[in-house]
Amino acid sequence: MHAQARRASRRRPSVGLYLRVAPSGVHGALPSGSRLALWETLVACAIDAAAPEVLAVAGVLATAFDTYGTHVLPLTGLGVADTRHLMARWFPGADVALALDWRALASAERVEPRDDEIEDLVALLTQGAAAVATASRRETVWLAHVLSQASLGDNHLWQDLHLPSRRELSALMNRWFPTLAARNDRDMKWKKFLYKQLCDQAEISICRAPSCSVCSDHAHCFGPEDAAAA
Repeated sequence: MHAQARRASRRRPSVGLYLRVAPSGVHGALPSGSRLALWETLVACAIDAAAPEVLAVAGVLATAFDTYGTHVLPLTGLGVADTRHLMARWFPGADVALALDWRALASAERVEPRDDEIEDLVALLTQGAAAVATASRRETVWLAHVLSQASLGDNHLWQDLHLPSRRELSALMNRWFPTLAARNDRDMKWKKFLYKQLCDQAEISICRAPSCSVCSDHAHCFGPEDAAAA
């Protein structure tokens, strides 16, 4: 009880939006196997397991730890100091539960073949971030790395973040990256939207039609995202 009281006293106010799991009450992208165990460890330590941003970070960390192990840093481009602060901010005690060796991790960055994509996505996201205080600015950068790494996955972005549904991702985007989210006024799938923004910035067109409204692939970009994960 005393330990719980001390932990509660250290908690900072949450900035997350509170959403129920999903209208149906079913988590649409729950991890499985060893990844689920890692995810549950993180969520058990989370300061706010109802906040979309916290769930998104837990999903990507669990995926990275499951895929690459806990002996390398989980987020490409995010150093040991930021990773340690991220864990302490949103999952206090999880580093101990996961037996993370911070001294060893200081020299254990993971090589990511698609790190240029991550850099471009992080830049895009941070440019569209909310105007916030310095402390929250750091958290915004962390989330930009989380979303960018998840964008390399094969499923819908909300699924590779292991969020309950797409609406949690939309809430996260609108809360943390409102300028960028406002551009998605036609409700394009988030991963499609992010990559289209990169193409537009580079003045590269990969679309076969002159506009989205007449494109034969319209459903692939704007259709529902409720399909089962691959």
